[in-house]
Amino acid sequence: MSRVFKASLLLMSVSVLAACGFHLRQSVALPPAMQRVHVTAGNPNLQRGLARALSSSGVTVEEHAGTGIAELNAPLAQFSTDTLTVSGQARVTEYTVRYHVEFDVKDGVGQPLVPHQRVDLQREFSYDATNTVGTQAQVDAIQGSLNDDMVQAILFRLQAAGRHPGQTAAAAAAQEAQPASASSTH
Repeated sequence: MSRVFKASLLLMSVSVLAACGFHLRQSVALPPAMQRVHVTAGNPNLQRGLARALSSSGVTVEEHAGTGIAELNAPLAQFSTDTLTVSGQARVTEYTVRYHVEFDVKDGVGQPLVPHQRVDLQREFSYDATNTVGTQAQVDAIQGSLNDDMVQAILFRLQAAGRHPGQTAAAAAAQEAQPASASSTH
């Protein structure tokens, strides 16, 4: 192949990727109060994923909480699997895997930086009664994918808090002023 052809092929590939909106992920712009953060989560995979993502964004992830260290706390991080459809022979044909996480962030002096929030993600998959080993591997892969997506969803919310600190602080104050309800619908 000639050099001109190779160069034009490379140029065309780059322009196609740019035109379709493809961009490499960049580090997240977090609130200034989160330059040092301690992460705790109810799911060890979520905790590792958050710590890794925060570190790659230039944040120092601390092993222990303390004064001057922001606290990202995700005490509730749970998966559930529900039946989605059933065949005419009363056999399950599709499931949905749900991932529910609740988190909040406090700055280094204990003031709310990101109010208590919940994020729910889900994926559906087909069930094959003749391949139960494959089904568990499929569930494990879906849970891993949901965990990665959850880390990104939390980072996007942290980035929004960094871009709009006044709105986030006002939302936290409004939430603290309201009495707690027995159920949540958000």
